[in-house]
Amino acid sequence: MAFPTPPALLARTLAADELEKNPSDALLRIYAWMQLARSADNRILDLFRQGLIRGTVTGGQGNEGLAVTLALLAEKAHDVISFTHRDFGGHIVWSGHLCDHLNQYFANALSPTKAREGNIHHGDPTARSLPMISHLGSMLSNVAGATDSQRRFGRPAVGFALFGDGGSSTGDIHETLNLASLLSLPILFIIENNRYAYSTPLAEQFHGDAELWHRAAGYGIEGFSLDATADMATTARTLSAAIAKVRATSRPILIEAHTLRLRGHAAYDTCDYLKPGESDEFFSRDSLPKLRAQLVASLGAARLDAVDAELGAFLEACVQDSLSTPRPDPAGMEADLYAPDAAPLSWTAEPAKPENLTFAQALNRALKKILTERSESVVLGQDIGVYGGAFKVTEGLLAEFGRPRVFNTPLAESGCTGWAVGMALNGHRPIEEFQFADFVTEAATQITLNAATYYFRSGAKVPLVLRLPTGGGLTFGSFHSQELDSFFAGDARPQGSLPQHAAGRLQRLLAAYEDNNPVILFEHKALYRRGRAPVAFDPHYRAVWTPRQLRTGDFATFVTYGEMVGLAEEAVDYFAAEYEKTFDLFDLRALSPLKLDAIEASLAHTGRLIVLHEGRRTHGFGAELIARLTESHFSALKSAPLRIASLDLPVPFAPELEQAFRPTKDKTIDRIAAWIG
Repeated sequence: MAFPTPPALLARTLAADELEKNPSDALLRIYAWMQLARSADNRILDLFRQGLIRGTVTGGQGNEGLAVTLALLAEKAHDVISFTHRDFGGHIVWSGHLCDHLNQYFANALSPTKAREGNIHHGDPTARSLPMISHLGSMLSNVAGATDSQRRFGRPAVGFALFGDGGSSTGDIHETLNLASLLSLPILFIIENNRYAYSTPLAEQFHGDAELWHRAAGYGIEGFSLDATADMATTARTLSAAIAKVRATSRPILIEAHTLRLRGHAAYDTCDYLKPGESDEFFSRDSLPKLRAQLVASLGAARLDAVDAELGAFLEACVQDSLSTPRPDPAGMEADLYAPDAAPLSWTAEPAKPENLTFAQALNRALKKILTERSESVVLGQDIGVYGGAFKVTEGLLAEFGRPRVFNTPLAESGCTGWAVGMALNGHRPIEEFQFADFVTEAATQITLNAATYYFRSGAKVPLVLRLPTGGGLTFGSFHSQELDSFFAGDARPQGSLPQHAAGRLQRLLAAYEDNNPVILFEHKALYRRGRAPVAFDPHYRAVWTPRQLRTGDFATFVTYGEMVGLAEEAVDYFAAEYEKTFDLFDLRALSPLKLDAIEASLAHTGRLIVLHEGRRTHGFGAELIARLTESHFSALKSAPLRIASLDLPVPFAPELEQAFRPTKDKTIDRIAAWIG
């Protein structure tokens, strides 16, 4: 579709030396983008009040000087940025036509996010403009990862991580500042300080010294303050110098940019919390009319009037174009939940001969294979370096592949997971190990609300593997023994896979690695060194995503997964020997997406269903399995389904208490016997 032609004045770049060679032309370009951004923000607010734009809108009025100038100075062919909800001016400079951005606000059929994401939350991942999420602070680590990825690919990228004074209090921002300093990542961190976090003033956010740039010293990086509301030429020169320094030194810099919020937090904000006269003071510092007056003095009022008229006509043409665009079609939403299946990667047929390995050794063998054969792979996690990981799964990898490929992370699960998300967005394929599955809750936002939704809301693939040592039975207590399968697989979450009972552990990691979606691999700690099994490369490794039938029978269909598989086998064998009743026993192996065709066929034949899982009974994954399986086969059921799970308690510590908490062989047999009754 042909959009209105932009004015020639709206060039998207500003070279550092233009301010010296052609200062009037350079400042006029900055002014044109600032004026367009201000006019568009005001028009969007009017359209919202008319009911033509839904949800809400947050304006960037007063912030244009910073956002526009930064975007003009960036090398958009390889730099990385994540704008905030005050940065509409930066969005329209960075990429896309103004109509694309307006269509996003109208949530129409040509919305860049297919109307699946709200207003300013969009980005352009293909141009490395990473979409924002409402969890302020969580975006920064994505910028860190994508920038690191660009540098690893040999591109001289700089990352721009923007956040507000309120967002600067979040833990993710501190984790990312530390990570960027630790890794010497070329990132310009910019605090957009407009004095308010929604309605909360600086005095209620910070004690004592409110000079936020002073925090840079704590991370061993440079920091300084910039008044982005004063002289725009000075602002541009300062930003240009900082960008050049970061690009050359590959060391991060923290800038506290003092800017303005001339409208409230959002359209519904009445601003009744402002002090008397405070709003007038804000408007007196507005950089846009000051810049216009400066240009009128050098170029004449007629020239500026002509520019304003041309920009206004262009804006109105774009608004009318967007208003005439049809509403979105809901067809295809479910199909777009996950990125399409990736083509199989090229793997060598190694190990060709079966190697008798423990679960942990098989995983180590798989990681070594991936690091050897796939140059885009990175393994990260706490204590995975010299120590080899809490369960020694990564033993020897650091010595063989070095720190750039085997990254021993600081204690920062959210920041490091966000870094991995950014790496994945840019073409790397990270594998992250958590010490214990319980600690993944620290990264829940990055996994469930960011990585898991990325493809649906932006079309960007996030090929990321998360390895979670899970489960109880080892007397580790409630902070090291949780089963979190239903926490992640209960709705539109990343694909999850559970370890199968016998061989195939190497295949499971290969299949997860080449998936273009975030994949969570739950690894039961009790299985790491419980026996050995022959492990060899199997060209049909993707079969690990489908259930595996372990026993055949006609009395009932028995479904389980994880460590419970071995327990279920013992119980099934007992009933075959003592009761002469046989079961179709299935190891589910994958939780999302569920592939239940074979299990449904079994249930249609047996008419009875048993589900066993280690997690707590209430809201456990067994409830979802029973609902899925019985809603289509209810009329074929000969009895009520049987659900066996742990007690609805935190995991207790003492062995006697944990034994009472979890399913055991004897308790499972007793429950089934009573059910058969």
